[in-house]
Amino acid sequence: MTDTPERQETAPRDDRLGGREHLPRVLTWRTAANSAAYLLPHLRAGLTLVDVMCGPGTITVDLARRLAPGAVLGIDTSPAAVQQAAGLADDESVHNARFTVAGSHAIPVPDASVDIVHAHQVLQHLDNPVAALREMRRVLKNGGIVAARDADYGGVTWYPRLPGLTRWLTVYRAVHARGGGDPDAGRALKAWARQAGFVHVTSSASIWCFASAAEREWWGESWAARVTEPDFAARAIETGARLADLHEISAAWHQWAHDPDAWFGIPQGEIIATR
Repeated sequence: MTDTPERQETAPRDDRLGGREHLPRVLTWRTAANSAAYLLPHLRAGLTLVDVMCGPGTITVDLARRLAPGAVLGIDTSPAAVQQAAGLADDESVHNARFTVAGSHAIPVPDASVDIVHAHQVLQHLDNPVAALREMRRVLKNGGIVAARDADYGGVTWYPRLPGLTRWLTVYRAVHARGGGDPDAGRALKAWARQAGFVHVTSSASIWCFASAAEREWWGESWAARVTEPDFAARAIETGARLADLHEISAAWHQWAHDPDAWFGIPQGEIIATR
């Protein structure tokens, strides 16, 4: 990634993997440009959008700027995230975005009322992503689109080849799967959309790359803290990890974050599904 972190945001967040109120001090570079580039050609002023599981709203607010005066609604099951997102919109004088507490399986808008539904890093955490996509399809106008992007941890790679990060990936995948999600969701998005009733689905792929000092701090230090936090640690131990393993993983993330040669890549699957 080339964008410079500018605002506070949650760390890499998995709703089933460490608590809904996981809001540590990290910097973000998540914007529409670096996290929803595949969607940008479909945006135009006046379109309406729902951002599902919007988190702290950094992408939502950026999308709202591009769609103004079109109404944008961000939903999240975390009241803290919704409050943070609303505060960000207010701070940046983005008046066409509002936020409310709601989930992916009960979007609080009428049938066939929205031009775009956006879901960034959402479907990988759900035990029934097809049902969520059906709900997204319900609220779309004819010709409207669902834009979804999810990581695929089956293709994660990094440098240097630290054994602690190899252990991290094993633990993370086990915890993720135990929570009912799919850590390899990126590759399944097209199939899930078709199962949800979409006929016209365009697929693409991109990659998140963490290499600059700011990116390494955002990604590496947040994971260094997170793996030993009670919620994640408890889930990891349930899958067979030891507390000593988690401390070793944390140390590896610290080492990685402070290595100027360090690099980390995560492939992303993307879909534009048209109703």
